[in-house]
Amino acid sequence: MMKSSTERTQTKNKAVLLFGPTASGKTALTEALFSEGAEIVNADSVQVYRYLDIGSAKPDDKLRRLIPHHLVDIRNPWEQYTAGDFVRDAELCISDICSRGNIPVITGGTAYYFRQLAYGPSSAPPSDPVIRQEVERDIKQNGEDWAYKELERVDSVSASRINPNDIYRVSRALEVYRTCSRPLSSFPLSDTLRDDIDFVIIGLKRDKKELDERIRLRVDMMFDEGLYDEIKKLVRMGADESWPGMQGIGYREFLDAMVSGEVSFGIIKEDIIRATRQYAKRQMTFFSSFATCRFFHPDDIDSIREYLTIRDVRLRH
Repeated sequence: MMKSSTERTQTKNKAVLLFGPTASGKTALTEALFSEGAEIVNADSVQVYRYLDIGSAKPDDKLRRLIPHHLVDIRNPWEQYTAGDFVRDAELCISDICSRGNIPVITGGTAYYFRQLAYGPSSAPPSDPVIRQEVERDIKQNGEDWAYKELERVDSVSASRINPNDIYRVSRALEVYRTCSRPLSSFPLSDTLRDDIDFVIIGLKRDKKELDERIRLRVDMMFDEGLYDEIKKLVRMGADESWPGMQGIGYREFLDAMVSGEVSFGIIKEDIIRATRQYAKRQMTFFSSFATCRFFHPDDIDSIREYLTIRDVRLRH
């Protein structure tokens, strides 16, 4: 007998997508709401890397003992980890977590991870290791400014969407163009949520002034906790601008300072704060485009809990 649409919906795996800009309070909310009956799937493109702990604001050992975390510390910082890799791994995590009777909570701040998981991947060709290495070699020889100007020449639409400092996405767009002689922007993204997973999408939103202050406090804390020592350890391991993991905010600024000869921690710190605020603005713009997303202030835990109940997210307490 054919199942009704209601019965088919009930067989779907359910997952919470919890996102918000940097320093919005995702970690604290996670601990408050999902300490039992849930497991975390990391959606932060820097926390996937080993050794990058302080600059990525990785969850501490206490929280990781309290709530199982997945996709944290799964790559070395010199290895690529693409949005396609994330989607594949996250889908496996969602299936496994649901099979245990728990709720998967996909949380982080990497917008294109969420976008491709919720809406499906772009139809652009997959990464080609040979062409990717060619692009990386050309960027190393000619510089990152050249790379962005080259992207503006071959794909002005993608260039307008990508921050010039986001060399990973710049190089990916150049790679796509070299692979098929078509701009990345010509490959359409779906505007319809996938229907094989029941996503409960929650966004966190703070007043700009409030978020700016939290970002400054967070960067101050990173320096107090030993960010510089973490950078020195990574450099001794051989880290440079070619490592994908070192493209994250908080790491890249130190590498840039090493190249320029900048020695002032005060200037480096202000560079990190400024880059983080700009990134947070882009995150909110991107997250606002998600269909069916409900936005809440992170401190409004009761309203978020009520919404989860309405959406039939059942957590053990």
